Amino acid sequence: MMKVHFIAIGGSIMHNLAVALAQKGYQVTGSDDEIYEPSATRLRSFGLLPEQEGWFPEKITAELDAVILGMHARKDNPELHKAQELGLKVYSFPEYIYEQSKNKERVVIAGSHGKTTITAMIVHVLNFHQKKFDYAVGATLAGLDGTVRLTADAPVIIIEGDEYYSSPLDPTPKFMRYQHHIGLVSGIAWDHFNIFPDFDEYVLQFENFAASTPKAGTIIYCEEDDLATVACTSNNMRSDVTKIAYNTHPYEVKNGKTYLVIGNNKMGVPFFGAHNMQNVNAAKNICKRIGIDEEKFYQAIQSFKGAAKRLELVGENSQTAFFKDFAHSPSKIEATTKAVKEQFPDRKLIACAELHTYSSLNKGFIPQYKNTLDKADIGIVYYSPKTVEHKKLSPISEQEIRQGFGNENIMVFTDSNLLKDFLLNQEWANQNLLMMSSGTYDRIDMSVLAAKVLAV
Repeated sequence: MMKVHFIAIGGSIMHNLAVALAQKGYQVTGSDDEIYEPSATRLRSFGLLPEQEGWFPEKITAELDAVILGMHARKDNPELHKAQELGLKVYSFPEYIYEQSKNKERVVIAGSHGKTTITAMIVHVLNFHQKKFDYAVGATLAGLDGTVRLTADAPVIIIEGDEYYSSPLDPTPKFMRYQHHIGLVSGIAWDHFNIFPDFDEYVLQFENFAASTPKAGTIIYCEEDDLATVACTSNNMRSDVTKIAYNTHPYEVKNGKTYLVIGNNKMGVPFFGAHNMQNVNAAKNICKRIGIDEEKFYQAIQSFKGAAKRLELVGENSQTAFFKDFAHSPSKIEATTKAVKEQFPDRKLIACAELHTYSSLNKGFIPQYKNTLDKADIGIVYYSPKTVEHKKLSPISEQEIRQGFGNENIMVFTDSNLLKDFLLNQEWANQNLLMMSSGTYDRIDMSVLAAKVLAV
């Protein structure tokens, strides 16, 4: 029996890997100094929740076959030091996924935006046609038990690959560690300002990803994105790599419903937005490379309802729709705002974006948000001064927010109760609400807010 120990087992994807290995028959242990929900409940249900929070070097013994280091751990972690002293193999998450999928065809979806939805579309199609596959994805997807699955017999693994560091010891982007056979770059827009403060350095990571495509491998990219096109067609690319460009799938919007235009036919789909029309073509190209023809792809995709927190419909009535979205980077906020306005052109739109990440709260990065909320009838930016202080960043003024967004009409809130009061005092007839964030708006319950908005 393989024995594996997790340092920082409570991470959102780390705990799912721990569960996947336990289901595979491995003996799994782990530690963490804080474990939040839903990780705690899921670990407990599989008998993997540590008895105590904290770090315990005595858990690290020479009997371990592997130690997996999570991003939450620090370089001076006492369990990590013990593993190094014993000469144990310490893996990052992406290194261990590669170790578990060496004999599989590895498909890696990369890009600054869209990768979760593209991955979700591929997974949906494969599930629909009852194909065997493994996966490692960054969000909970419908039809999947957890975000990681590793089996002995699946011939292919679908991996959502991001450009963030692999571990506290390894600054290599995660997507480089998977060693893809088929890679995809959905688009490139500056993100992770704390890791890549230089724009050119950020773009270089995607060039390296594309250039790492092996002999007889495939790189797929959105040709409507200039940076993705350059990254995937540079002189660094092998001549024996298949390059496939895709663009926006033809579509039309009629009476609040989106239709894919397929030759002379039209097919209604439950998702919308120009960015999702790019995503659907990306997913179709991946599926074609792994054995799903166009007819089977369209048969399946018409029932795809989207990934969690990606243009997720919280509630609606005959005159108002309330959406929430994980969007936090400039490109995501702009695309999501445009999508809702295009889908409901006759309704006013209040679009609210929370600045929550290190990048978004950094004065040097905020100008990247210029014009991203311009499609909204009322654009709102929310941020918590406590979050700015916690991240040890310089305070931001309301005027600096408006200047960064290039819109003097932007409303700025720093108190979640005042934001809720403002929203509940609006006239919601023939008006939609879009709440975008990778945070929680200081714990605003979106279901409760939606119920009140839709009842107004």
